[in-house]
Amino acid sequence: MLKVQEIRELIKLVDQSSIEEFVYEYDGSKIKMKKTASGSQVATQAVTSAAVKEQSIIEQAEPAKPVQAEKTESVKPSQPEEVKEDSANLHKITSPMVGTFYKSPSPDADAYVKPGAKVTKDSIVCIVEAMKLFNEIEAEINGEIVEVLAEDGQLVEYGQPLFLVKPE
Repeated sequence: MLKVQEIRELIKLVDQSSIEEFVYEYDGSKIKMKKTASGSQVATQAVTSAAVKEQSIIEQAEPAKPVQAEKTESVKPSQPEEVKEDSANLHKITSPMVGTFYKSPSPDADAYVKPGAKVTKDSIVCIVEAMKLFNEIEAEINGEIVEVLAEDGQLVEYGQPLFLVKPE
């Protein structure tokens, strides 16, 4: 059975694509995702109790997704103006590979860094997972984290900025 994080990634990928319906079957488990006018719906059928727990977690997490997206859209217009003013002085920590961005070592742990955190060039700021390998990303510079540009679980591209750092 897929892990909860893998299912969440599938939901994001289907939601961002033009695919209307997606079905995944493996070892007696079935995941079916279908887009509707109000967002994505997920139906999971499984034979194990662990999979039933995963289904309830996904169903609880899914309604929060549209609300989170609305908050992000309403906050973004004011932030780029501030970043543009200081962007010449800020260092960008970029993704060294294509993968999935994680802000913490595990889902229940605190984030490696948050805005306002002081970092050294050897500080670990995040993890980028690529092909089941978890790569720790270091700050590359001494300074203060100004902004986290990626969201937890987001797919990132090679060279995509992940953090803005004010050098010391």
